[in-house]
Amino acid sequence: MRHHHSHRRSALSSKLPPWTSWFFGRLLSGASVVLAISFIVFAATQALPSDPARVILGPEATEATIAVLREQLGLNKPIVVQYLHWAGQMLSGDLGRSLDSNVEVGALMRDRFLNSLLLTGCVALLAFPLALTAGVLLALRRDSRSDRASIALLVLFKAIPGFAIAILLVLLFSTSVFKILPAASLLEPDKPLWGQLHYLVLPTVTLALSVAPYLLRLVRASMIEVLESDFVNAARLRGIPERRIIWRHALPNALIPAIQGVAMTLRTFFGGALIAEVVFSYPGIGNTLNAAIEMRDLPMIQAIVLVITVGIVLINLVADLSTVLLTPRLRTATRIRARSPGLRQALRLERGRYRFAI
Repeated sequence: MRHHHSHRRSALSSKLPPWTSWFFGRLLSGASVVLAISFIVFAATQALPSDPARVILGPEATEATIAVLREQLGLNKPIVVQYLHWAGQMLSGDLGRSLDSNVEVGALMRDRFLNSLLLTGCVALLAFPLALTAGVLLALRRDSRSDRASIALLVLFKAIPGFAIAILLVLLFSTSVFKILPAASLLEPDKPLWGQLHYLVLPTVTLALSVAPYLLRLVRASMIEVLESDFVNAARLRGIPERRIIWRHALPNALIPAIQGVAMTLRTFFGGALIAEVVFSYPGIGNTLNAAIEMRDLPMIQAIVLVITVGIVLINLVADLSTVLLTPRLRTATRIRARSPGLRQALRLERGRYRFAI
């Protein structure tokens, strides 16, 4: 019987891809990160100079009344006990109630997250195709006048803070010059989103100008490295048309390192794009987190940071998994020890070993 079960386990493992054990290890690692950060966030918010009981009852409440409420809320218990109770609520989907508005945190966060996701989608649709197309074109025109001028312009945009870009766009398109777009992106809840897209123009352009230079330079550098690799030179010697070399062999390999750059950009967006949301008064999750910190709304702060942490861990996991699946040597390896930086190094070594079918 024992031999039969071991045979079934070995047969099952033989059907799974070689990278499956690494993937489950990354899942466990991501869960550990979420657990550690959740405890740090809970402990840090509890250490803030504010008393949730006094916030709920108001400044005129007596000390006796506050003491009774603290006991009812379990605030007088050890922090580990409070954390376990809070973590249990989070796992059950109960994010608590806002101390500021006495509304369920989940209900408040839902609309704000949808607004942030809408803004993220608009920025991705603008920045990613722009960075990909321009990066490839600049790599094909390396060291030309247009390439040098574009690099100088990208360095300039990279050096300008995001809030400065936002203020400049407001001055240019909302106040003294053109006056064609609203300066504040206050979405109206009783109107459909597709009828309010003009509110998204300035925040979208601000974030796109902030992240596109990094992605563009990353695609350009990766494309240049691939075009100078041995397998591309071998393809040229075999007489393969240059257009086919670029779009079928060079570009897919050049996109692999850009995955981590896209993941970093998405991590920034998932964090709420705080600067753009605050400058334009956009009702997203970043603006909500900023307001919660000002009001010492502990349940709101804890829930938002926890959800953002989970989102960032998932983005990292998807980026690393995509990297492994797109890299032949990593995809067929029996054991992958590298995390994100190691995966990037492995990709760098892998490019010279790629083979292609004519």
